[in-house]
Amino acid sequence: MAVMNVQIISKEMIKPSSPTPHHLRNFKLSFLDQIAPPCYIPVIFFYRSKQDHQNVDQFERSCLLKKSLAETLTRLYPLAGMLVDQDFYVDCNDEGVEYIQAQVPCKLAEVLQKPNVGNDLVPLLPFTPYHGFTELGKKVLLAVQYNSFDCGGVAIGVVVSHKIADGTSMGTFVNAWAGTSRGSTAVINPSFNAATHFPPVETSGFVLGKPMEKIVTRRFVFDKSSIDALRKEGSVAFGPTERGPSRVEAVSAFMWKRFMAVTRSNPEKNPKLYGGLHAVNLRERMVPQLPAHTIGNLYQTAVTTSPVEIEKDYPSLVRQLRNAIMAVNTDTVKKLHDASGYLGYLKNAVTQLSEGETEFFNFTSWCRFPVYEVDFGWGKPTWVCSPGRPYKNVVVLMSTRDGDGIEAWVNMKEEDMPMFEHDPELLPFAP
Repeated sequence: MAVMNVQIISKEMIKPSSPTPHHLRNFKLSFLDQIAPPCYIPVIFFYRSKQDHQNVDQFERSCLLKKSLAETLTRLYPLAGMLVDQDFYVDCNDEGVEYIQAQVPCKLAEVLQKPNVGNDLVPLLPFTPYHGFTELGKKVLLAVQYNSFDCGGVAIGVVVSHKIADGTSMGTFVNAWAGTSRGSTAVINPSFNAATHFPPVETSGFVLGKPMEKIVTRRFVFDKSSIDALRKEGSVAFGPTERGPSRVEAVSAFMWKRFMAVTRSNPEKNPKLYGGLHAVNLRERMVPQLPAHTIGNLYQTAVTTSPVEIEKDYPSLVRQLRNAIMAVNTDTVKKLHDASGYLGYLKNAVTQLSEGETEFFNFTSWCRFPVYEVDFGWGKPTWVCSPGRPYKNVVVLMSTRDGDGIEAWVNMKEEDMPMFEHDPELLPFAP
């Protein structure tokens, strides 16, 4: 793919348009931020040119983006700061965000034609999300890359530190930036009070585990007909008065089942349990509910397990996954307030993972995120993707542009992916 020849034109730091008040200088991370994965959340927005490329002033467009980014950082000031003091807080020193301008010597259509290998898209990001927080010589929280194509098309790559933001927070930032860029009067004012609900604690000795090397990404697309078929099959596990499986529940349970089947066929794997994990937004499950635009890692992982020796049918897995997601409630939030107890639970899970006792398959859904509403002033994106996660068996689910299908971005160890991507029972649903 020609994207590999991305040419960097310039790099600069974009600072907030107004200085951060002194009383906001130290931004405390919450306990959930402290234990968040030490990696980056990546996203790339692709925009076709609506006119002949000769009439598109990429310099002027980029200048508008930088100006609106500076204005946005005034409201989301922690993103322009530096992570310090063993990840306990952010020094909101207005150091700024790195903004990279790049040229891609091909047409956007060449990239969109067959975007199945997620790793080939990583050069459109400011840096690889696989790396730690010292990629730019410091603990970077946010970076942006503006990529212009020969046809006048554009790709905007963004990476944000998972230490300060979850997927919902990423959505808040990009939509706030886009709204400012296009001159929207509906201003997004984020909330930064996560630490008041989950105060930081001493976490020394807790290590989530280092990102795995040689992780590859593949994209699987489930269209409406495939999803409808899975929902119909899974609905037999629900009573007549119950809501049937959602799109996300149906696709997640199916992929989890295929993952278990493929892993069992590998003689080198011998886990005792298979874990299905799903990230759940806590903002709407707290009492009282937190504002939708609250910044931070305000999610909890729904966990369900299946013994290796039990061959469960697909509907029962859908039900099992639904029950786990529904179990994330106000009681879960209360348990999170016991930080030491929760750390003990996480340490045990990490031990099981490191010893190979449990093989986890992790899902995070962006299907409700308004990523296709991110309009910087030249229209809505043609395509949005999130390529590259540093951990094995992580799946990011995103709605297709028409809203009916789901794209599953699967990250696996290089040696495990071939068997999964050629699974004869998976391919009919996601060819």
